[in-house]
Amino acid sequence: MKTNSPIGVTPDASVDRKAFAKLALGALGIVYGDIGTSPLYTMQQTFGVHGIAPTQTNVLGVLSLVFWSLVLIVAVKYAGFIMRADNKGEGGIMALSALAQRTMRDKPRVRWTIMILGLFGASLFFGDGVITPAMSVLSAVEGLEVAVPQWGHYMVPLAAVIIVALFYFQSHGTGRVGAVFGPIMILWFGSLVVFGMMHIVRHPQVMVALSPYYALNFFETNGWTAFFSLGTVVLCITGAEALYADMGHFGKRPIRFMWFGFVLPALVVNYFGQGALLISDPAAAKNPFYLLLPEAMVIPMTILATAAAVIASQAVISGAFSVMREAIQLGYLPRMEVRHTSTETMGQIYLPWINRALLVLTLSVVLGFRSSANLAAAYGIAVVGTMTIDSILVMFVFRRLWHWSWPRGSRTPRSRASPSRCAR
Repeated sequence: MKTNSPIGVTPDASVDRKAFAKLALGALGIVYGDIGTSPLYTMQQTFGVHGIAPTQTNVLGVLSLVFWSLVLIVAVKYAGFIMRADNKGEGGIMALSALAQRTMRDKPRVRWTIMILGLFGASLFFGDGVITPAMSVLSAVEGLEVAVPQWGHYMVPLAAVIIVALFYFQSHGTGRVGAVFGPIMILWFGSLVVFGMMHIVRHPQVMVALSPYYALNFFETNGWTAFFSLGTVVLCITGAEALYADMGHFGKRPIRFMWFGFVLPALVVNYFGQGALLISDPAAAKNPFYLLLPEAMVIPMTILATAAAVIASQAVISGAFSVMREAIQLGYLPRMEVRHTSTETMGQIYLPWINRALLVLTLSVVLGFRSSANLAAAYGIAVVGTMTIDSILVMFVFRRLWHWSWPRGSRTPRSRASPSRCAR
């Protein structure tokens, strides 16, 4: 029987490609919102009022740290290694804890320790789910102060309204929300590239910071001050844990494809554009993201940044749903309502009670801290704590369950916990 499919492409292949494209677009709209909005505040917190001096040496050193953090922690650690450790298609710290506990069935004390680590990490991730919407939305609406300083007192009420709307729409499901958010994030990342490249072209010498030499020189020049600066530099990788936690929603391949093909290059260009601006104008350290823009684009980019910040919040909220469901299935939380929001992908879920709890806590944080600068330290602690626990737990999986050797990352017999064929 003849078909109208293109030459060399079977109908099944065409359907697979469409499904992959849909998942990839959804992953861009959900998974990468958090890390995609980190340029709003990372350089500002590093070089701002309480940061280090924006000298050329310091700027190049911080840019080198940002670049290699994105490569080593997000690309290599999470996208390359940790995402291999799924529990029946689900990711997140509770899934990783369950896998790690399997390796210690004959050592109850170690199992108990792993369980406590997993619960503590889940608590930190839940805290991340509270802080991320507050931090991202406040950072976005702070563009109002740059464009129209007298509107500054409207920031907190506006942020509160946006957050209420965000949590209200959670019941529609990550798939539908991601389909709406995906095109917005394409525009967002495209804007990051355009405005970053404008300043890189003017000061191309900033690209030397791709070399790790400048990161090492930053520590040699600043001593202990450089280590304290890491507390703000780490903000560039906020959202990396969401790649793993949201794996059940979209699958590994779409998430990895969008990271290496689209998100990573856009982030690097924008960070280096901000660095070029700081080298030419150190006074821009008060808000390098918005001062990167032509004056006429500040208000439109504030609107786009606010939309992107809402999307950033979606990444950790959907990840929190996955982590909490894992905790319920493992018996760590009482049973509660779990709604499946997709007929195609099992991992797309909505937990009404968790959604309400996150809403109340996030509003409390916005009204209590009132600015992104006040939230930066708490944000960094939650992110670093979760990633540290991920690293500890994944070592048990690599060594004891998959029998990886220390010198190389090769798997010797096929693991019982090999990745399932989740929706991709």
